[in-house]
Amino acid sequence: MSAVTLDTVTLDTVTLEQAAESTTAALASPEAAPVPLPLDGIKIVDFTQVFMGPSCTQLLGDYGADIIKVERPGAGDISRNSFPDQDGQDNPIFLSINRNKRSVSVDTRTEEGREVLHRLMADADVVVSNFRSGVMERMGFGYEELKASNPGIIWASGTGFGPVGPYSHKGGQDAIAQAYSGVMWRRESEDAKPAIYPTTLCDYITGMHLMQGILLALRTRETSGAGQKVEVTMYDSMLHLQMQEACMQLNRGYEVNWGAMPLSGVFETTDGAVCMVGGFTPDPLARISDALGLDEDLTQRPEFSSLEQQFKNKPALQAIFREHIATNSTEYWTHQLEEQGLLNAPVHTLEQALADAQTEANGMIVEAEHSTVGTVRMLNAPIRLSATPPTIRRAAPRLGEHNVEVLLENGFDKETIERLQQLGVLR
Repeated sequence: MSAVTLDTVTLDTVTLEQAAESTTAALASPEAAPVPLPLDGIKIVDFTQVFMGPSCTQLLGDYGADIIKVERPGAGDISRNSFPDQDGQDNPIFLSINRNKRSVSVDTRTEEGREVLHRLMADADVVVSNFRSGVMERMGFGYEELKASNPGIIWASGTGFGPVGPYSHKGGQDAIAQAYSGVMWRRESEDAKPAIYPTTLCDYITGMHLMQGILLALRTRETSGAGQKVEVTMYDSMLHLQMQEACMQLNRGYEVNWGAMPLSGVFETTDGAVCMVGGFTPDPLARISDALGLDEDLTQRPEFSSLEQQFKNKPALQAIFREHIATNSTEYWTHQLEEQGLLNAPVHTLEQALADAQTEANGMIVEAEHSTVGTVRMLNAPIRLSATPPTIRRAAPRLGEHNVEVLLENGFDKETIERLQQLGVLR
């Protein structure tokens, strides 16, 4: 398990003078520089909240980008309080997707607050948001306005449906994207009722597309010198997730359902369940027959003799699988199926997966020290770079923790910061 020690303090204990001295000292006497990360020197002003946008910006931060997280004074990112926890500002939901970021809490309803953010964005490489279409423009932070003073800026937006079309006014939400895109309707059989997928796959996939778009735009700017808009939508991401099925539907007029394959499924055991994939091997049903210890090779039965017949008689075929697999343990059946070269896996809970030896071997759990809650355990970045691996330089910030630090770095003097604090623009 990787451990990262962070030397952080909260703003409550930092005076303007201390912050100024700390910033000056850091700039004047930097520590011995480690190997530069891929995104070192990239400044990102981050308006995102909840999961889709923050999952994107956290990963950018893991690889070196300076993420300045803009939050609402007094409330902050919705995910600080969206799930019940004993301490709303330090709940694991927020901590999981906001490391390597610095928080500034600025009142964008005021002219002074908007001016603060314009100054932060004047030399930013990227500004990213996941508001509904049109919100950034109404705040005065649209692409054309920012581009006028910063031609190289990359203006990245993740929304539910995009700026045009009949759904453009709708907000983006994971389950809604599942429903509109056809993902929710696609299920193992028509007997199963449509249901919400319990992990927020739409948010995460769209966040990763948003990250990819930002990286592509940064690469383009290296040669052109110009910034551009980057726009992704949850709706498009969910359609793209189904590219194989969509191409079959568009060109052949019928639906491919990978969950309906007759030799694959999830089957209960005496102590859990096993997932079996009856494919990618020669004569898979004959192998399954051997693995289950049947007295006969099921391929010899006319009703199971071909893949077409297996599809037609899937309920009867899988009833045989269920009956036999229910007689022994998960460990027993995973061994039996492995012996026959059949793809299979025990069905783990998340708790089991996190404790799995493979998770440890891959270094997927890391630790960081948070200024108020102590050690935070969380998942590592999943992208492996041999020379420049991801780093955790700071745990998720307290609301407004870096107001003074960030403004000092961006040319604000102490008197101006004190005035903004007195006006309630910074809180």
